[in-house]
Amino acid sequence: MSDSHKAALAEGREQGRAVRRYLEAIEAHKPKRGRKRTQESMQKRLAMIEERVASADPLTRLHLAQERMDLMRELSTTDNGVNIQELEDAFVASAEPYGRRKGITYGAWREAGIDPSVLRRAGIRRGGEGA
Repeated sequence: MSDSHKAALAEGREQGRAVRRYLEAIEAHKPKRGRKRTQESMQKRLAMIEERVASADPLTRLHLAQERMDLMRELSTTDNGVNIQELEDAFVASAEPYGRRKGITYGAWREAGIDPSVLRRAGIRRGGEGA
């Protein structure tokens, strides 16, 4: 295998990683229905759970334990500071050649949740060649 072929394979893997990371990030940070929970509101709810758990009946204690675990997990994921802009920039640099090579259309990108403005930045247009 030639050095240029190895380099092309490595570039393709890197483009695939950039696309996958961005898709995973937008999926994980998709707006949820209802009021947005802040770290402060989750901390308050955790404090309320701690107060109630001692005097709760066994079934309520079970539900409070699960809610506490859910809140702790949510707090830990909001603390890890995923830089969406950085992932988006890497996606923009990789999406057009990746999509062209894999035959991914504009419609497929949109169905995957990619915003039209991001696709424009990536050079992917509706009905465009390879898009």
